[in-house]
Formats: sequence, C-alpha cells, structure tokens
Amino acid sequence: SFPAASGLAEMGAHWIHGPSPGNPVFCLASRYGLLGPEAAREENQQVEAGGHPPMPSVTYGSSGKVLSPKAVREARDLFYALLASTRAFQGSKEPPWPSVGQYVRAEIARTVLTMAGGQEDARRLQLAVLAACLKLECCISGTHSMDLVALEPFGEYVSLPGLDCTFPGGYSSLAERLLSDLPEGTVLLNKAVRTIRWQGSFREEGDDARVFPVRVECEDGDVFLADHVIVTVPLGFLKEHHQEFFQPPLPERKAQAIRHLGFGTNNKIFLEFEQPFWEPQQQLLEVVWEDESPLEEPSADLEANWFKKLIGFVVLQPPEQHGHVLCGFIAGKESEHMETLSDAEVLGAMTRVLRTVTGNPSLPAPRSVLRSRWHSAPYTRGSYSYVAVGSSGDDIDVLAQPLPEDPRDPRPLQLLFAGEATHRTFYSTTHGALLSGWREAERLNQLFQA
Repeated sequence: SFPAASGLAEMGAHWIHGPSPGNPVFCLASRYGLLGPEAAREENQQVEAGGHPPMPSVTYGSSGKVLSPKAVREARDLFYALLASTRAFQGSKEPPWPSVGQYVRAEIARTVLTMAGGQEDARRLQLAVLAACLKLECCISGTHSMDLVALEPFGEYVSLPGLDCTFPGGYSSLAERLLSDLPEGTVLLNKAVRTIRWQGSFREEGDDARVFPVRVECEDGDVFLADHVIVTVPLGFLKEHHQEFFQPPLPERKAQAIRHLGFGTNNKIFLEFEQPFWEPQQQLLEVVWEDESPLEEPSADLEANWFKKLIGFVVLQPPEQHGHVLCGFIAGKESEHMETLSDAEVLGAMTRVLRTVTGNPSLPAPRSVLRSRWHSAPYTRGSYSYVAVGSSGDDIDVLAQPLPEDPRDPRPLQLLFAGEATHRTFYSTTHGALLSGWREAERLNQLFQA
C-alpha cells in the first residue's frame, strides 16, 4: 500500500474477492478486526456477484455522452450469459473453439442480427459495450486478450459468494498482523535469491555439522542451507528464470507447465483530483469507445491507442480517507506499453480520455498520477496467472507438485511450490495464494509428524 497525498492507494491486491466464510482472507481479516462494518454484514456475504462486483456505475461513451443504462445493461447481460455458458465445455473432449475469446465472439456474431431489435445504431452501441466487456474480462483474467485464455478449463475457476470489499487500513494490514505473530527477525526482506541448489549434499560449518540437500544462494552472497524450501515467486519470474534459478534445472514436466500456463499484466492508474467531477454516489466510471466492435480487429498501434484498453475508473471510497481519487484498470500489451511512458504522458492521456468521454474539453487535469508497473518489476514480470490456450488445470497441479518427484527418494520434499498460480480453482487471487501456502505448510507438518 502506498500513501497517496491524502490516503492510501493499493498498488497490488485491491479487493477481498468473495468475502464469505469460504474465503480464508476474509476469515482472517474478520478475526483480526481489519474490516469495516459493511463487509461483516451477513447479507453482504450472501451476494452472488460471480466475480463481477455490481457497483453503482455510469458508462461514458467516446462521443462525450453518458450511455443509456438500459442499452448497456442489455449488452452486459448478453455478455455474462455467454461467459456463464462456457462452463458447459468443462471436461469436453472437443470444445467448439480453443479460447474463451473466440467462443464469445462467434456467439456474438451469431446473435448480432437479432441484437437491439435489429436497429443499426442500437446494435453498434451494443457491440461497443461488448468490446468493453471483453476488456474488463482481460483485466479480471490478467491477460492481453481473451483469445489467449483456454475455453475448456475456464469454468474450473471458482468465484466465492460475497460483495467484494477492501481493507480500510490497506491490504498490508493483514500481512503486518500475520508478521506480528512471528519471532523478531524471522522474515528477511530485500534479500533476493539468485540460485536454489537442490538434490545436493551441503555441509554446514562447525563440529556437529549436518548435511543438507538444499542450498539457497542470495544475490548479496549470503547462503542458507535447508532441508526444505517453499518457493512462492510469481509465475512471471519463473517463466523468465527457472532454468538458471534452480540447479539442477526443474524436471521437464514442471518446466513445461511453467511455459504453458498464462501470466499477464493488469495495472492500475490512480488519478488524484482537486475536486470530483463525478456524483458522490458513483463508484464506477466506465468508458466505451463507440466505434469498436468485438467482431473487428482492434488497432495494433500501441503508441497511438494504448489508452483505449482502459476499462474505466473505480472511485476510491471514502473520499475523507483517499481524497478525490479515481483508480483506472488496464491489462495486456497496452498496459505494458503504459509502463514505458512518463508520468506526464500517462497523466496527459488520461486527461484527454476524461475530457473526451465527459464531453467537457475544459475538465481540470488531475493534480497527480500514480501507477503500478507489474510487468517491469523484475521479480514479478506481470500480475497473475490464467489457464492459457495449450495448457490446462493439470498444469497448475503439476506446478504445485513438490520435488523430487520420486516418492522413493530418501529425501522427498526438498522444493515445495505455493502461490496463486499453484491453486487449481482460485488461481489469480490472494485467497488462492494463502490457501496454497497453508497447503504446503501442512505437507511439511505431516512429514514432521510421521
């Protein structure tokens, strides 16, 4: 969490997705008293949002007008019905298309003539809203395009019930609370690891020296010997470095899972304003480019059009805590291009977008901009995982399997793997990450109790 001028901005995880009894992040946060009174309400825990928070929203079109809520709702209902229908292909030997994107577009093409009562203008608008829905789905899946997301396993992902909520004291309040229970000095920060050597015989210094199978070498030259290492680094880092990071390299099956699973970028752009131009009750400002259609190829010119991938802005609540701050979301190659621009360029582009969609050419520019850069970050190289075309949920399980693989090995469980990309049904979430860590801790507990 980063303290903005007046409050706090989450650079990483934002919401507890599905805050209900089945969500361990929610349960811990409740137990530690880290949530607001709203989040704890029973009825909020029963809302079935399907991973898409129903916020009071206003949808702006690129013509500078607010779009008809009815037209937006109709298009969105069609989109979510199509997304829900993807579940039917789970376990199917021959899905009709390789990817979610191709399937959804084919279905839109099939129904396009009957859309909006056949009126051309209304139909164009609905297609533009559908294009915006696909961009939002890219943010949720952390991918450049839904054409990269495999159709058959898409339904394995599980959304928990509950109305998504945030931490009043920032997501880091949970990590700090968990850390406070550990003995001083247990956790070393800013201690990057260069190499994990496993299947070795590393002798420690001293008289009653033991031999360890694992040696962790840090970039600063420090060395740790261990019986077990739990690896929780992001899949984006593993994709780039697994060959030299592990010595000997990982078995081919594991390396293949790392290569095949998807890992993309979803970034945030925070804009702080002197005064809000939006209504107090608005929580989401969506942006639709009215000339776009999911049935046409988007422009490949990142330089000129990157900002069109932006899905809109969430209003940070409450303004007393955050100031007047909008948080924009943008995924994929456009998001990665945004990381290469200066603050001034990003602020300028966002100002132009807001002036365009509000139809107010003299809308004051934001007074500051702050953004995440998850793709440039050397230890993440993106945001979170998805099941890509060419991979399946089995790859997630393969990634999660401890090494060495051979149960007859005298020293099993040298390398254990956790993190969101190792949870088959909750990948891409903080609760998936937390559960995967507990899973590996339990694996070691079982070993020590044996």
